[in-house]
Amino acid sequence: MLSVVIPTLNAATTLAEALAGFVPRKGEEGPEIIVVDGGSSDASCAIAQSKGAKIISAPRGRGGQLGAGAKVARGDWLLFVHADTVLSPDWRGEVAHFMAHPENAMRAGVFSLALDDGAPAARRLEAMAAWRARVLGLPYGDQGLLIGREFYDSLGGFRPLPLMEDVDLARRIGRARFVHLGAKAQTSALRYRRSGYLRRSARNLTCLGLYFLGVKPQFLVRLYG
Repeated sequence: MLSVVIPTLNAATTLAEALAGFVPRKGEEGPEIIVVDGGSSDASCAIAQSKGAKIISAPRGRGGQLGAGAKVARGDWLLFVHADTVLSPDWRGEVAHFMAHPENAMRAGVFSLALDDGAPAARRLEAMAAWRARVLGLPYGDQGLLIGREFYDSLGGFRPLPLMEDVDLARRIGRARFVHLGAKAQTSALRYRRSGYLRRSARNLTCLGLYFLGVKPQFLVRLYG
């Protein structure tokens, strides 16, 4: 069984589209969908309920929300996806193929990042994300994460961090144990369009560098924005 865990915080503008890809096709059994809300004041919970998702509440902070969702999930496999990410239609086949192979029990799968923006800067950012994930073994959370329950638990799961929860877990997984799936995770580029691709990318890299230097995620939240 597959459980999909999605953290939300005022995600009404993107959540419906993200959830639509997990609604089962006719004659198929869909995954368990768990939406972990961090205190939304918009229609996020109502949208999740309309799509048949199980809704739980957790203190605001993506790491804690993801961890809370994993705790209540019933699946042998966990798929973590952000609320502004839409998986390409071929995700089902890719995920089923990955889960069917016993050697992947102690591996994790990630998708290729795609941004919903036709700008050349978006393509450059996608290429950088692919390089970072394959060479450095540091896929970000907006690429999704498919991982077996046993492996996830053995790693200690997501820690209740307000930032860098994805990098923290990726480092424990290790580059050699990542499998890059063929499907794409199309993510909203709104934050890049608002701040500018160069400025936003520089801010993200600065946060990552400071994190590796030992700065606590709690202090990086303001810089990240």
